[in-house]
Amino acid sequence: MQESLEEMRSRTWLVTGAAGFIGSHLVESLLWQGQQVLGLDNLSTGRMDNVEHLLQEPGFRFTRADVFNEVVLDRLASEADVVVHLAAAVGVKLIVERPVHTIETNIRGTENVLKASLRYSCRVLLASTSEVYGKGARIPFHEDDDVLLGPTCRSRWAYAASKMIDEFLGLAYHAEYGLPLTVFRLFNTIGPRQTGAYGMVVPRFVGQALRGEEITVYGDGSQRRVFCDVSDAVRGILALAEYDEAVGSVFNIGGEEEVSILELAERIREGAASTSPIVKVPYEEAYAPGFEDMQRRLPNTDRMRQLTGWAPRISLPEILARITDHEKRRLVDAVPDRTHRMR
Repeated sequence: MQESLEEMRSRTWLVTGAAGFIGSHLVESLLWQGQQVLGLDNLSTGRMDNVEHLLQEPGFRFTRADVFNEVVLDRLASEADVVVHLAAAVGVKLIVERPVHTIETNIRGTENVLKASLRYSCRVLLASTSEVYGKGARIPFHEDDDVLLGPTCRSRWAYAASKMIDEFLGLAYHAEYGLPLTVFRLFNTIGPRQTGAYGMVVPRFVGQALRGEEITVYGDGSQRRVFCDVSDAVRGILALAEYDEAVGSVFNIGGEEEVSILELAERIREGAASTSPIVKVPYEEAYAPGFEDMQRRLPNTDRMRQLTGWAPRISLPEILARITDHEKRRLVDAVPDRTHRMR
């Protein structure tokens, strides 16, 4: 472990999407381990608040730009040893409402990152998603399973298809050009700082419960998911960077406890001591006519465990409690001081 830590301390990391939910937690962890970090984010879905507390750290440099800016990306990649590509169009709401933005951001952005990384022989960790498993019926999902997606007339599947192209492209750069690249597929990563603005279910439920609003469950609530704490996900990402055997492969990173969305809403309401009613909203009202969802999404993480020894450490009840406490503090901080208002 000590040798591994020393190796990590010698690296400079470029994190795209650094001001996003996962990116900001990754940057924090890297800085805590004494590494140099270059952060890139255009703040389209990321927030400056997520990294504001890190700007004074001597090992961190933040650049506001997007991955379409090839000049900026080239400059940053030229200084980096490792690139973690997290920047992407994310969130079901955003994906359904802006399919062109989703496809172009994910595919063109990844292409630019791969080209810059190849120029400077960077080690690359490419973020993907459980969405690529589509309508797969074999549970739990294994990295080498066949994939079944819905029809192209449903924009719901644009995100999954674009991330599959990202994976194909990244693995092609490895096979054809020797780029040292690893793909990791995240399954419903949650934690403090995540926003519900783009359809993420847990922060949306927590916010609704704390504000006393209706907790809106899309569909009938029987769909089942697993959730992984962001600190566990970050630990998994960093573990993959330490193994040469991970190059050229795909790895699932996700939680273990499966829960229905309706039960999730009930747990969150109870944890927030809320009296909010739980209301079911048809998919066509929440998103678009013909919207399709998967009934279950559960990862097989054997490949990750066997190579790195990684396993999630934080249980779902603990994760939900942490998020609820964080959101409570945020809501209190957002209320203007009564005395100040009266002056």
